[in-house]
Amino acid sequence: MKKFLKIALAVLFAAALLGTFVFLWKKTRPVKVVYQIVAPIKDTLRQFVVATGKVEPRDEVLIKPQISGIISEVAREAGTMVRKGEVIATVKVIPEMGQLNSAESRVNVARISLDQTQREHARNVELHEQGVISNEEFEQSRTALQKAEEEMQNAQDNLEIVQNGIASRKAELSNTQIRSTIDGMILDVPIKEGNSVIQSNTFNDGTTIATVADLSNMIFRGKVDETDVSKLKEGMDVQLTIGALQNVSLKAQLEYISPKATEENGVVMFEVKAAVIIPEDVFVRAGYSSNASIMIDSRENVFTLPESAIEFEGDKTFVYVLTSPENADEQTFEKREVKIGLSDGIKVEVSEGVTEADKIRGSKLL
Repeated sequence: MKKFLKIALAVLFAAALLGTFVFLWKKTRPVKVVYQIVAPIKDTLRQFVVATGKVEPRDEVLIKPQISGIISEVAREAGTMVRKGEVIATVKVIPEMGQLNSAESRVNVARISLDQTQREHARNVELHEQGVISNEEFEQSRTALQKAEEEMQNAQDNLEIVQNGIASRKAELSNTQIRSTIDGMILDVPIKEGNSVIQSNTFNDGTTIATVADLSNMIFRGKVDETDVSKLKEGMDVQLTIGALQNVSLKAQLEYISPKATEENGVVMFEVKAAVIIPEDVFVRAGYSSNASIMIDSRENVFTLPESAIEFEGDKTFVYVLTSPENADEQTFEKREVKIGLSDGIKVEVSEGVTEADKIRGSKLL
């Protein structure tokens, strides 16, 4: 039994030793590398600058009240179309007690003054008919009556304005009815019936009643990197892709490039704007995120190679041309200098150094 155990251990040791030698021998052998073989092909290359941003209305207006109060009625909802002058909401005025008391007092004083002036004028009419007073005195009496009547009307108008926000004889000019100032679609109505609102004045922006915009006149607003902005110029054609609209591509035209940069997360960016052409059968909502592709250069019918096949050494570029048969066990290559041109990030133009018959080393397969 002991003899059998010794033989087994000897066999195991010999197998382990042999396996180690085989492993080390395989490790010392050179690794066979196989490369993909590509050929120069004639193609069209286009180079683009890509800007990310949003599609927004060119004109977006915030509708604000010209009087403070409480919303008594909301006549329009977000998503509805409005014409210029249409009522969006109505504001109920809450009078300030001091102003109300003063306005009522002014009406009472004006009424007392009017009553007295009317009595005096009635007497003067009788005296004028009897020839007791002159025409001049009669005219002064009539003028005084007209002034008293006008003061009474002004006092009543002022009281109505304090109470209701508008005088009854000028109801068509009521600023308690909040109207749209442009034609367009209501994008947002942030207030509800019963909300308090503040008028717009020189000291306060006022409460926004609604946001109205013309969605038929849209612009793309985005940012481009400082390395690309020098390649752009106004008037260039722009192709927009919107993530929310599948299989829809919109045309636009670049109309603005910011002269001043902004820094975002350490990256210097420039704002660009482009006028969007929207087909009648496409509805674009305000704020859609979008990518803009701006073609800055193109080459047609030129030899191209994958960028992975190009090797850079300083200012020079090289390719490796296959010198062995394609089906040979070992691939051999010849290093050759070439001149390259336009690149689209995947393929690059090769202007000199290769022919259509050459076979070029590409990326590694093994």
